[in-house]
Amino acid sequence: MTSQSPLPNGLLLTDAKLLLSNPYLPLEAGISLTPDGMHHIAASTYMPGSTSTMIDWWFGWIHKTPQYKLWHPRDHVFSDWEGPRDNNGTYIGGHHLVHEYIGGKLAKLKISFVDPGVYFGESWKVDFKRAGYSTAVCGRVANWDDESGEVKYGGHLVHLIKDEPDGVRMRSRFWLGDIPGKTPDERLAAVDDGFALGLLKHATEEMAILASILPGMYEEFAVKE
Repeated sequence: MTSQSPLPNGLLLTDAKLLLSNPYLPLEAGISLTPDGMHHIAASTYMPGSTSTMIDWWFGWIHKTPQYKLWHPRDHVFSDWEGPRDNNGTYIGGHHLVHEYIGGKLAKLKISFVDPGVYFGESWKVDFKRAGYSTAVCGRVANWDDESGEVKYGGHLVHLIKDEPDGVRMRSRFWLGDIPGKTPDERLAAVDDGFALGLLKHATEEMAILASILPGMYEEFAVKE
């Protein structure tokens, strides 16, 4: 195993709720392979001065390309939106359509935001409050052909927001390779290790950029409007 090889025994998507009872897991930044054949990517970002309200606002505010490029000027290329969104933190049920560079390659993605209960259960609000979490941004991730409109879902994302004394901590988790009808080995083969490593790099960079601009952006575009 090389230093860049994914670790074994990654967190299963079905066990995402374990994040609530484990504020820090052995893998908070890195790549692992799950027993059912998915690539699990973990990234963590400390965000002083930010709040869960700001996080929810950001995902409802992001829309067109100029806004999106603020988040990662090098990697983010194009942004549009389908479905509900507004300046008050509405984005669940909406779809973020993006072009972005991941691992040096242009990815065209459709991110469909869903209620956190999909991953954390019906009692998620009570469970979050008990464990010191205030929100989670959750979604299905698909490869998107912007010419034909074809969408192929195969991934999941969770940005879990933990309250901290001076801000919040974002625990980002991705699961790639959730392809119906495939064996674990086929799922693993469907996701390139280089892409997974590129996603880890990209997520780490874009959330660090967000941490540096979010309080000011919220003050300028949410509070004053």
